[in-house]
Amino acid sequence: MPLPYPKPTSPEVSKRMRRNPRRDTGPEIALRSELHRRGLRFRKDLPLRVPGRIVRPDLAFTRARLAVFVDGCFWHACSVHGNQPRANTDYWRPKLALNVARDRAVDSALQAAGWRVLRAWEHELVADVADRVVAELRAASTARGLSASASSGRER
Repeated sequence: MPLPYPKPTSPEVSKRMRRNPRRDTGPEIALRSELHRRGLRFRKDLPLRVPGRIVRPDLAFTRARLAVFVDGCFWHACSVHGNQPRANTDYWRPKLALNVARDRAVDSALQAAGWRVLRAWEHELVADVADRVVAELRAASTARGLSASASSGRER
């Protein structure tokens, strides 16, 4: 059951929260650009049907079955940069906890369906995340015995 929506503390806060996009955030776009520069091709915001839910990873490498999520520090309760809002704490504390629980459930559902899951924080260096993606693609290629084109990082 959804949490009751709190009364915004100000019109500015309400406007700022409505402007938060579900996809195509700055960190996502930066990662996509870096991966594209490296010659990698992927699907973005692809609906994946796994038992009991539909999951939309930020990036999906379908042949390698790698789902990549770029998590925002606030929305996914980063232990380094996430914070608990001072206003409407009765709403935000359980809301953020439910986001984290949903992330773990999504990870488990994808893994059970044979997908690898890579999660990155928005504050991580783009090149470092791209290196992790490449490493996961290589590991998936080795594990699944994919073609030489997949082991070079190309998604077809």
